[in-house]
Amino acid sequence: MTVSVPAPHSGPAAGPRKLKVATASLSGCFGCHMSLLDLDERLLQLAELVEFDRSPITDIKHCGPCDVGLIEGSVCNSENVHVLREFRSHCKVLIAFGACAVAGGLPAMRNGLDVGDCLKEIYCDRVGPGGLIPNDRELPLLLDKVYPINEVVRVDYFIPGCPPSGDAIWKYLTDVIAGRMPRLEHPMLRYD
Repeated sequence: MTVSVPAPHSGPAAGPRKLKVATASLSGCFGCHMSLLDLDERLLQLAELVEFDRSPITDIKHCGPCDVGLIEGSVCNSENVHVLREFRSHCKVLIAFGACAVAGGLPAMRNGLDVGDCLKEIYCDRVGPGGLIPNDRELPLLLDKVYPINEVVRVDYFIPGCPPSGDAIWKYLTDVIAGRMPRLEHPMLRYD
């Protein structure tokens, strides 16, 4: 799947419309967004090619219609499901980046454990007798297990790594923006 640059705006000075790019984070460490910020001065080059919507660069909280969405983190609770589905509905192309988004990552280590037993140990056993598991409707409900993003919504591309390097993110994004099939060569292709 490629993203084509839309037709130019009408008017004498208008050029092609910039692609709109958004990012979001689910359950994880935010390391993938730190790698995105590791583009350093290339962020300025990227800003010449795209318009940022929701991202740590803009601090916009809700995603509008976008051409490309990058999302990190795994799906651990009901809020993650809601954010992910809403984000997917606004993005023409969705790129899952990082080990958590691609395969569940470290949060998925709880998949072999019973969620109820985990909550009991954390909130009851460690606090002492009489400890209670929080039960407030404002708290998102934990899912039975941790899911990679593609088990909840359709994903167009995956960038592996924990986290993927800024170079890998740059290569992927510039390929997509240019309408090329994104491809990472070794040593940028990492699964750690």
